[in-house]
Amino acid sequence: MKRKTLAEQVEGGEESLYNHGVSWWRGRLIGKGGFGSVYLANVKKPKSRNRIYPPVMAVKSAEVSVSSSLQKEKEVFNHLYGCPYILECYGEEITTNKDGEMVYNLLLEYASGGTLADLIKKSGGHGLPESDVKKYTRSVLQGIAYIHSLGYVHCDLKPANVLLVSTKSDEFVPKIGDFGLAKKIEKSKKRKLFSYLGGTTSYMAPETVVDHIQEPPSDIWALGCIVYEMFTGKSVWDVKPNMSTEQLLKKIGNRYELPKIPSEISKDGKDFLKGCLAKKPTFRFTAEMLLNHPFVSGLDNTKGSEFGEILEEGWMDPIVTLPDVENEFCASSYSEDWSFISEEGPSSSSVDEKSGVSQFQCP
Repeated sequence: MKRKTLAEQVEGGEESLYNHGVSWWRGRLIGKGGFGSVYLANVKKPKSRNRIYPPVMAVKSAEVSVSSSLQKEKEVFNHLYGCPYILECYGEEITTNKDGEMVYNLLLEYASGGTLADLIKKSGGHGLPESDVKKYTRSVLQGIAYIHSLGYVHCDLKPANVLLVSTKSDEFVPKIGDFGLAKKIEKSKKRKLFSYLGGTTSYMAPETVVDHIQEPPSDIWALGCIVYEMFTGKSVWDVKPNMSTEQLLKKIGNRYELPKIPSEISKDGKDFLKGCLAKKPTFRFTAEMLLNHPFVSGLDNTKGSEFGEILEEGWMDPIVTLPDVENEFCASSYSEDWSFISEEGPSSSSVDEKSGVSQFQCP
């Protein structure tokens, strides 16, 4: 008889007495991916002043023997903390299921607003208002700039990995999540003979498809695809229903084929997209350059702005909703989230005098 997975055990109620954390209860299954499964979790003593977790969390879980992706994601989160546009990780914990097997758990913020992909889907193929595109774009850009400044590349940016986190005023702040494929920026210019290629096909940059290069410009290309999708409600590539992955990869890698910039959007919007979707990575804008672009530079993501008042202290009680999960092309995906961020200030960058490297400071 085939052994049941942890997700099947939880769904069947067989894990009711097992596999909970020291201070949290494992709830219903809310998502699945190549990495494992995602569950809703509630703290055991939500009113305790000494609790270290919010009342509700999302828990990514996999048996320890197959949890390398989750453990890698935890290592990345160890470096990417303190930015209000990046999903917060509360820690890790090992639990034991009813068969005595050890399970690795990654404790994360829960997104009561779902994902940017869900929001785009609700537009019915028409896209979002340009004012919304601007504010979401700026927030994601601030997260990307922070990631790059700390020497990482996300490698799987897409609407499904941008999570909408609730604030006190019932607005939602976009946060970048899912760092299972993230990697350190390679300082050596020597290309590896056998480099790992990961991500979601339709958001891959041309240099990723052709030369297996995934560096900061690759994330900027993916951002362009996300912005295009927010504007139009459609993929940046004209993907036919019967198009194979191989055909799509060939289309992306074709040096003469460029995404068509929507004619109905503003001049600043068109120019912004062109800065992201340049075929040659050397011609693409950096995240910090884009933050100064007229399309988003006039926005102020501070208290009282489009996102309303951000939490300054304490934990929020979220609305518990989470849509289905997308898992595509080696991507360890999950639509996660919850919410806690401090009051935001204007973004800034400085230069380390010793290294000469620009250090982006997240608000």
